[in-house]
Amino acid sequence: MILEDVFGADGSLAERLPGFTYRAAQQQMAELVAEAMTSKRHAVIEAGTGIGKTFAYLLPVLLLERRAIISTGTHTLQDQLFGRDLPLLAAVVGRPMEVAVLKGRGNYLCWHRLDAAAHDGTRDAHTLAALRALDAWGQTSDTGDLTELEDLADDHALRGQVTSTVDNCLGRDCAVVDRCFVVEARRRAQAADVVIVNHHLLLADLALKDSGFGELLPGTDAVIVD
Repeated sequence: MILEDVFGADGSLAERLPGFTYRAAQQQMAELVAEAMTSKRHAVIEAGTGIGKTFAYLLPVLLLERRAIISTGTHTLQDQLFGRDLPLLAAVVGRPMEVAVLKGRGNYLCWHRLDAAAHDGTRDAHTLAALRALDAWGQTSDTGDLTELEDLADDHALRGQVTSTVDNCLGRDCAVVDRCFVVEARRRAQAADVVIVNHHLLLADLALKDSGFGELLPGTDAVIVD
């Protein structure tokens, strides 16, 4: 399958997506992305609003079946790519791929920190109820990603008390490391064909590699920064 078969006026997207219209600029961008990936060169592309740049960079990844890291500016776009755009396009082109979302550790529930918060003896009834609700949610969550909870915003007072940092994480010494959501998220990322991250995590990975102390992200054939 070539890009024209997907983006064309009578292509796969037009057949599967009601209201889809052919955009020459979208197909051109996809061709530039594909060329950069196959030639292993850098490409800087400025795309106007409304040309469909997300599909334009996702399709080459799927069609060329390359391992890729896709970096976005927001967690919302990360979740959109993972939950909507990539599954849709994979179905259109018939190229299923293993996809993972990876965020910074401050986005994942930490069992050790949650337990410590619930037993420090200073909590009022309202806070204890909220902590119990978090525990119940964590027992059923596959990811521990606090973004799933609409009433626990990034600046919520409890968030910093139930997540870990590099400084307070116990690592392998943690009694519940086998249930660690951060460890599981990184394991999934290592096994995935496409890993969706945000710019902060991408730059943190580069800084860690430069320091010689390891890496956060898996090896890849291409990095796409949106």
